[in-house]
Amino acid sequence: MKDKIDIQSLEDTRKIMINKVGVKNVKYPIIVDDRENKQQTTVADLDIYVELPHNYRGTHMSRFLEVLNNFHKDNFIQRLPEFLAEVKKALDAESAYTNIRFPYFIKKFAPVSKTSSLLSYDCYFQASLNEEFKMQIGVEVPITTLCPCSKEISENGAHSQRSMVNVAISYHDFIWLEEIIELVESCASCEIYPLLKRVDEKYVTEKAYDNPRFVEDIVREVTLKIQKDKRINWFKVQSENYESIHNHNAYACVESDLKKEINESNK
Repeated sequence: MKDKIDIQSLEDTRKIMINKVGVKNVKYPIIVDDRENKQQTTVADLDIYVELPHNYRGTHMSRFLEVLNNFHKDNFIQRLPEFLAEVKKALDAESAYTNIRFPYFIKKFAPVSKTSSLLSYDCYFQASLNEEFKMQIGVEVPITTLCPCSKEISENGAHSQRSMVNVAISYHDFIWLEEIIELVESCASCEIYPLLKRVDEKYVTEKAYDNPRFVEDIVREVTLKIQKDKRINWFKVQSENYESIHNHNAYACVESDLKKEINESNK
């Protein structure tokens, strides 16, 4: 039996570096910090990549999973710098990256009846390790918005819609996912509840009517509150209205490097 050649390690002569190569959509159980219950177990979709030098034909895909399995019983998120360092070492790479997407559940109480139920929020971590470790955390928060223009021109009622606010931040002191979620919900016409009784439905309808918000209002209000948080270095706020009277969505975005702005103002 002849010796098998390691095809991935063969030299490539096309002289094209690949910025990211690896595995996507790996389903994996993870543990995340939970403000109320200390920890929460959930199932994430992971993407794990490395930078591939121009002279290597391919990477060793199995090694990504081998490294991941070594972190199975730990609080994986807290050990992301160590995890990416192990990925770099195992793949002999200069840079390593991971994207982690997962549902995060929070118990919510209906505003009047106080009926409890769980609402899921789509959250994510994006981390990289080259010479230094960098990480962003993000949350997608569903809210209700009511159109100020519709309210102004209509004698009876105003159109409302469900909206999705996506907030990504980088920070230098710990921030709970719940803090970001609560910040966004405080800027909405009304927050979303998974379970409502009749008295609750009346409440949320009237609250939204009393707090009309354009998509532009949402990103500006969220931005104002983020700017007051000294823990945050950079942020990106996106809001999208799933319009109820149009066949298109409304969208707005604000992005700012707060750390850079502070440094420039101090010059």
